[in-house]
Amino acid sequence: MDKQQSDLERDQQYCELCGKMENLLKCGRCRSSFYCSKEHQKQHWKKHKLICKDKAQLPSQKPEQQAPQPPPSLPPPPPPPPPPVDNEAPEKLPEKKSPEPADSASLPESANTEAPVVGDKPAEDGSNNTATPNGQTSSSPQKLALEYIVPCMNKHGICVVDNFLGAETGLGILDNVKALHKTGRFTDGQLVSQKSDSTKDIRGDKITWIEGREAGCEKIRFLMSRMDDLIRHCNGKLGNYTINGRTKAMVACYPGNGTGYVRHVDNPNGDGRCVTCIYYLNKDWSAKEHGGLLRIFPEGKAQFADIEPKFDRLLLFWSDRRNPHEVQPAFATRYAITVWYFDADERARAKVKYLTGAGEKGVKVELDKSSDPS
Repeated sequence: MDKQQSDLERDQQYCELCGKMENLLKCGRCRSSFYCSKEHQKQHWKKHKLICKDKAQLPSQKPEQQAPQPPPSLPPPPPPPPPPVDNEAPEKLPEKKSPEPADSASLPESANTEAPVVGDKPAEDGSNNTATPNGQTSSSPQKLALEYIVPCMNKHGICVVDNFLGAETGLGILDNVKALHKTGRFTDGQLVSQKSDSTKDIRGDKITWIEGREAGCEKIRFLMSRMDDLIRHCNGKLGNYTINGRTKAMVACYPGNGTGYVRHVDNPNGDGRCVTCIYYLNKDWSAKEHGGLLRIFPEGKAQFADIEPKFDRLLLFWSDRRNPHEVQPAFATRYAITVWYFDADERARAKVKYLTGAGEKGVKVELDKSSDPS
C-alpha cells in the first residue's frame, strides 16, 4: 500500500510552469511544488513566492510521504529569489527524448467557433490496452456526439472514434499534409511555457499552424469543420464546460528517427483549453514496428491507455491535469492534426491575466482580439 500510495503521489506531481512530469525538482523551501528545471522555477517564482512560505507551515504536510531530500543550499538573499530546488529523482534531465503526440504547443490565435468533440472508449480494467474502435462512421454527427462522445467523455475523459471520415477523405487530408511538409513550412515544436534550449529534450515533432483557408488546405479545413460540428452538438453536455472557441489546427510530424514527446499535461496553468482533439493520418501503422503510441495516464487510476496513431482515427480527451500523456518514440513518419477547444469562462480569465500582466512571462497565451467570440 505504501508503494502504491507513493506511486499515486508521484503521478500527481507536475512542473508548475510547463506541466512536464519527468525528472522533477522540488522547491527547497515549501517542498510541495515541483519544477522540471531551475529556469522554470525562477520564471514561476513571482507567482509561487506568494504561497511558498505558507505551504511550508501547513500542519497537514507529511514529510514521511516524500523521499528524504538534501537540505537547501544557500538561503535566498533579499529581495528573495526563488528558493533552491532539491532533486526529486536521481536522474538528470533525459538526454534521450521521451515521446508524445502532436498535442501541446504555443497557442496561436483563437478562432471564433462553437464547440464539439468525438471519441472512442479508452482502455478499461486493463493496464495498457489500446482504446477500442467504434467504427461509427454511418452515424450522424449529432447521434455520434450525444449517444457516444458525451457519455464516454464524461465517464472516462478519453474518447476514440475510428473510421471518422472514411478512407477517401482521410487520404485527401493526408495529401494536403504531405504537400505542406514538402514546402518546408514545418518548424520545431515549441512548449506552451517558453522557447527553451531544452525543448528538443522534451518534444521532437515538427509543426505548422493552419487556419483552414490557406491554398492547398481545403481537406484540412473540412476536417476542422467536422470536428466543430461534433463539438457543437456536444456543447453544454461535456462536464461543466461552455465551449465557444478553438485554436487553429496544429499539423505535426514526427520524422521517424526515434523522437517523441515526454510525459506532460496540455493545460496545467488554466489557459482555457478544455478538450484536446487529435486526428491521425498514418496508413498501415504498427505499434510494434513503428512505435509512436500516445500513452495517457488518467489521473487517480493505476492503468494507462495506449492509443495507436491509426489512419482516420479521432481522439478526444480532457486537456487539463486529468490526462497526463506522452508520445513514445516513433520510428516511421507520424502525422497528426490537433485542435484545442476553449472553455469560455477559463479562457476569459486567462485573457484577463494576460492583458493585466498577471500572467508569468513565458506562459502568455497569445490572443487575437479580432477573433474573440462575441
